[in-house]
Amino acid sequence: MIVEYEEYKTKLGALKPQLETIRRALKLDEVSAEIDRLQAESESDGFWSDQKNSQKVLQRLKQLKNKRESFQKMESRYDDLLALCDMAIEEDDISLLPELESEFNAFTTDLETTRLTTMLSGEYDSCNAILSFHPGAGGTEAQDWTEMLYRMYTRWAERHGYKYTILDYLDGEEAGIKSAAIRIDGENAYGYLKSESGVHRLVRISPFDASGRRQTSFAAVEVMPEITDTSEIELRDEDIEMQVYRSSGAGGQKVNKTSSAVRLIHKPTGIVVSSQVERSHFQNLENCKEMLRAKLAEIKEREHLEKISDIKGVQMKIDFGSAIRSYVFMPYTLAKDQRTGFENGNINAVMDGDIDGFINAYLAWKA
Repeated sequence: MIVEYEEYKTKLGALKPQLETIRRALKLDEVSAEIDRLQAESESDGFWSDQKNSQKVLQRLKQLKNKRESFQKMESRYDDLLALCDMAIEEDDISLLPELESEFNAFTTDLETTRLTTMLSGEYDSCNAILSFHPGAGGTEAQDWTEMLYRMYTRWAERHGYKYTILDYLDGEEAGIKSAAIRIDGENAYGYLKSESGVHRLVRISPFDASGRRQTSFAAVEVMPEITDTSEIELRDEDIEMQVYRSSGAGGQKVNKTSSAVRLIHKPTGIVVSSQVERSHFQNLENCKEMLRAKLAEIKEREHLEKISDIKGVQMKIDFGSAIRSYVFMPYTLAKDQRTGFENGNINAVMDGDIDGFINAYLAWKA
C-alpha cells in the first residue's frame, strides 16, 4: 500500500506548480497591499461621512479578504494532503487510503474551479450581473418555462451567497412571467453568468395541455454587467425617450399596483427597458437607466467595440436553432449545453441552481 501513497505524493508534487501559477494570477501580494490600504481607510476619521463610498470600500474589502482567504485554505488543504501521505507511509496504515482518495479528488476539483476563476479577466467580469428573462412564442407554456429559469438563477445566487434584487417583474396571465429582470450582487457575478446569455430550450409534457402531449418551449436570458461608474457609459438625454405608465400584470408582492412604471427607449439602438417594481417612478427610472447602461456595456464587450456609438440594436430570435442549452424532462432527463457538450442528467438539481458544471465548462471552452 505504501506504493499507492507514494503515487499520491507524486500527483500532489505535480499540482504544486498549478498552485503557484494560480497564486501569481490572483496577484495575492497586490491584494494584501490593497487590503491594508482599505483597512486603514475604513478606520480613518470621517470614513462614514460619505455613506455611498464607505459601503463601496467595505464591499471591496470583503471581496479581497475572501479571495485571499480562499487561496490560503487551498494551500492549507494541499499541505494537509501531503502530511496525510507522509503519516500513512510512516505508519503503513491502509485504513487512510479511502480518506486520501476522497480528499485528493475534492481538492483537484476545487483547484480546477479556482484556476478557471483566474480566467475572469474581462473588462466587466468582476462586476455584478443584471439578468433579464423573456419567453419565446407559446403563451402560458413559455411563460412558465421563463419563471422556472428565473427560479434556477435565483437559487444559483443563493448557493453562492450572492444577493439578488428584482428590477422588473411582469406576471403572466395564467402562470409564469411575461418578463423580469434581476441584479445579482457578488464578486465576478457577471464573469460567471455571462455564459448563460442566450436561448434556453425546454422539452416536457406540458401541465397546461389537457391531452398530455410533449411540448418544446423557449425562453431567452440576457446577462449584462452592472455599470456603477456612470461616466463609463454615458446616457445622453437627447438619446432617450421616457414613457410613464400604470403597472400591469397579476401583481402580487413583486409589482406595486399604485406606482408608476417607467419604460425607456434608447433611440440610437432601439433598445427598450422597463421597470415597475418600485413605489416611485423615480426609482423605476433609476432601475431602467441601470439596465440600459448594462445592456450597452454588454453589447460593447460582445462586439469588441471601442465606442458606444457603434452599437446597433440586435433582436434575439427565441426559437429552434438558436438555443445554447436544452433541458429535457421527457422521455428522459438531461440538461445539455450545445456549445461545450457538457451535460447533467440530474435535471432537478440543475433547476435548483446546480449549474456550476455548465459555467466551468464554458470558461474552459472559451480559454
